[in-house]
Amino acid sequence: MAKADFNDLANGENHSNDPIVPKSGQQKAYDNVNKHMSKGRILKNLVVVSIAFLLQFTAFQSLSNLQSSINEEVGTVGLSVIYGALVLSCLILPPAVIHLLGCKWTLPLSMLSYILYMFANIYPQWWTIIPAAAILGLGAAPLWSAKCAYLTETATWYAKLTKETEQAIVTRFFGIFFFFFQTSQIWGNLISSLVLQKSKVDQNETIKDTSQCGASLCPYIKLNTTNFEPIEDDQRYLLCGIFIGCAFLGMAIVSIFLDTIVLERKRNAPTGLSLQLFQRTVRHWRHGTQLLLIPLTMYSGLEQAFIAADFTKSYITCTLGVQWVGYIMICYGVCDAIFSFLTGFIVKVVGRVPIFMFAAICQFALKVVLLMWKPDPNEVWPFFLIAVGWGLCDAVWQTQINALYGCLYPRKQEEAFANYRLWESLGFIIAFAYSAEICTYIKLYVLIGVLALGLIGYGIVEIKLKVKQKQSADIETEETTEDTKKILSF
Repeated sequence: MAKADFNDLANGENHSNDPIVPKSGQQKAYDNVNKHMSKGRILKNLVVVSIAFLLQFTAFQSLSNLQSSINEEVGTVGLSVIYGALVLSCLILPPAVIHLLGCKWTLPLSMLSYILYMFANIYPQWWTIIPAAAILGLGAAPLWSAKCAYLTETATWYAKLTKETEQAIVTRFFGIFFFFFQTSQIWGNLISSLVLQKSKVDQNETIKDTSQCGASLCPYIKLNTTNFEPIEDDQRYLLCGIFIGCAFLGMAIVSIFLDTIVLERKRNAPTGLSLQLFQRTVRHWRHGTQLLLIPLTMYSGLEQAFIAADFTKSYITCTLGVQWVGYIMICYGVCDAIFSFLTGFIVKVVGRVPIFMFAAICQFALKVVLLMWKPDPNEVWPFFLIAVGWGLCDAVWQTQINALYGCLYPRKQEEAFANYRLWESLGFIIAFAYSAEICTYIKLYVLIGVLALGLIGYGIVEIKLKVKQKQSADIETEETTEDTKKILSF
């Protein structure tokens, strides 16, 4: 699964899914745990959670990148089902699951849903992949909500022990976590490429008809190539076995080494299945700015799905072979992670609008290149260059659209970020659903159209923000002038 949607669930903002402890002695238990949690134990728990997620998503993210190449239509439809189930889960399930199991044990139980999906990939059929994908989607939201609540709560305790601000420590904890998390793209894709690497004999026997690779590739086109042949059973078993082992190890680390904590009760927070967040999410559509941001938010999901499913299949696998997917996606993941970190500093210098325009121009250019380019198996460097460019652009969309929602709705962040998850996930669902049904060039035109529409909506939002800020400044100036006149007249 593309990283962006899970990262949104873990953005550290005010989540309606924050768990509660509905016991009469809850505050006493909270105080006791807080009192005995030293700085060393808090940091140990941070590292435990980070390593467990690194292992879990080393397996899952790499397997997601391979779905369109090794499992054909059922693979991409399965990814669509994951995001559909995720949307429902994140609006309803987390409070009930965490209330029932507690914050710690929600993590390993939710990780089991990922392991089930990895087992389904050993024998990828409709009746194995689709149910496993639905279960994974339902388990993903409690996993990320519990992780978010655990890190936020322990960061708050650490801030009290160190006398630093909560905001600074929470930001630092999530920065450390995502440092570990983002490297999962490197290790997982490296494993997949090494396992799927063909021998020199196999490479010599490979038939490569690349005439229709790239934008021209359509579902009904049959190429005279062995690049799309199913991977060998022993390769599949080895790959899935390694990934399942990584996931089980991550689950074991959390179960054994993570300390149980008691979270401070939030007033009026739901303790069971609740539609409150869903209702507030729908009511949030009354805001004109939210409606204007829907196309750009959906585009975020569409473009991530394209790089994960369509670029990997139509360009990399078709031209070079599935063994190159991991190497090229490592490049994409590393650039995405680095620029995600740097974007915050760049925005402080140049502002939000220029960084959005940079990403838009860059990705428009990349789409034109992808439409016109005829991939050549003898020239590998363009694949890496496109992955770098796409990673830079994706970093802007993920960080800055999130930040924009936070700036626009500081007092309604639960509803705002629920809408963000909803519309971005809808983009994933649509893209993965039509991935195996239409030609690649049509998908690129869809991306161009949605991005253009999204930029129009974003531009109107920025104009409205400027007007509102100017009006606020004028009011403050008038009030200051009136106060000055009163002082002078006195």
